[in-house]
Amino acid sequence: MTRPIVGIIGNMNLINDEYPVHAGGTMNSAAVAQVAGCMPLLIPSDPRFVSVEELLDACHGFLLTGGRPNVHPSEYGEEETEAHGAFDRCRDAITLPLVRACVERGQPFLGICRGFQEVNVALGGTLHPEIRDLPGRMNHRMPPEGTIEEKFALRHRVRFSEGGPFARLFGAAEVMTNSLHGQGIKQPGKRIVIDGWAEDGTPEALFVEGAAGFTLAVQWHPEWNAATDPVSRPLFRAFGEAAARWAVSRQPGTERVRIA
Repeated sequence: MTRPIVGIIGNMNLINDEYPVHAGGTMNSAAVAQVAGCMPLLIPSDPRFVSVEELLDACHGFLLTGGRPNVHPSEYGEEETEAHGAFDRCRDAITLPLVRACVERGQPFLGICRGFQEVNVALGGTLHPEIRDLPGRMNHRMPPEGTIEEKFALRHRVRFSEGGPFARLFGAAEVMTNSLHGQGIKQPGKRIVIDGWAEDGTPEALFVEGAAGFTLAVQWHPEWNAATDPVSRPLFRAFGEAAARWAVSRQPGTERVRIA
């Protein structure tokens, strides 16, 4: 049986600081293949090589991955500063219109970290350049030292709206997550519903109000140990089910009832 195809947004990178590549974390492919039950397809996120229209036809769903470069502040009407960090303008050019097209078509996507922020910006929202500089906020960035296991360890609680899509999906009003991000949502975009918050009030989970398809996005990294983590596993399974429905009918399934 042919598996649904999930396009995994790739990031620009350099091998040995000189050879340009499009890269994707192995854990993203593992989560898509082993938990969501879909075929992972790494996308070179550059408008010179692919178009949004081609991607929509080629894939049944999209994983908007995390990445070190941030969405350029000009995409939400602000000036670039040193605090905004590095950028990937080619990825911006693909993912932001891709999100809008998926919302319009009902085609499923799952946003992770930068992907969470992309969904917000795509629908008119804004971002804080550095969460840890805000009064009362904790440092959400990846710990600079330690093993990969220590960097992806559970670090804070996320609470969800009572009866909201995340609480229903996880069967819990509160879960523990990892934390590896510097930026965060400042102003939610049009139709963006914040459905989960860290202990310091930082938005951690969202969906698009009234969207016909699967539009969940989270600020943490559920791809880490997705097959065994009790929070990651149901999230990727639900995403895979949505992609499978799209693959069969090329139409939204029952996501409106389930997540909106």
